Amino acid sequence: MSEAPDPEVVELAGKIFDLARRGETEALTGYVDAGVPANLTNDRGDTLVMLAAYHGHADTVRALAERGADVDRPNDRGQTPLAGAVFKGAEDVIKGLLAAGADPAAGTPSALDTARMFGKQELLRLFGES
Repeated sequence: MSEAPDPEVVELAGKIFDLARRGETEALTGYVDAGVPANLTNDRGDTLVMLAAYHGHADTVRALAERGADVDRPNDRGQTPLAGAVFKGAEDVIKGLLAAGADPAAGTPSALDTARMFGKQELLRLFGES
């Protein structure tokens, strides 16, 4: 039988995920620099990068990528940070993820599929499609 998680650890993790959602880059990177995994995931498989990307925080995405976060890591539903940014229309986040090496074809649906679905021709061109 497994032990219940320490309530203080759960509270701290929640605070760290909230920092990613709010784009509080300096505070978040302080935790990562102190040892919190750059690829920390929540109970839905969302990474810190996914939460920052989905909420439109390009600086936070860049800072996490610089600290080794996997910009292509899908959540439990197969969605990647890039596909989330395409869905939200966050062009600065999209460009930051691409600069960090994100793959537009990764995930289900992929960023390419998402851009096609919403008729985002400018993004398809950015991804190398015509």
